[in-house]
Amino acid sequence: MDDFIVILCTTDKFDIAKAISKHLVENKLVACSNIIPNITSIYRWEGKVCEDSEYLMIIKTKTSLFSCVKEEIQKLHPYDVPEIIAIPISDGSKAYLDWLYSSVK
Repeated sequence: MDDFIVILCTTDKFDIAKAISKHLVENKLVACSNIIPNITSIYRWEGKVCEDSEYLMIIKTKTSLFSCVKEEIQKLHPYDVPEIIAIPISDGSKAYLDWLYSSVK
């Protein structure tokens, strides 16, 4: 069976997070994307420490689809440098991982 990953991606607007998530699911690049509202991000950008309210997408897919997912996010995302990071799923329920596998290309 394939390896799976969780991709983390933030954005500043719910509508953008929803549009990206729907696009990825509709195109069978990901099985699921959860959108968590009202996170606070503190980061350094262009020499300044910034603090913003953002939405976090928690995206589940196959490792083999990461490059395609990354490209699609970059096309749709308004940030110059969007957060697109992958974390391997080391284990999970067989039923969930089977569903994940069958939900993507």
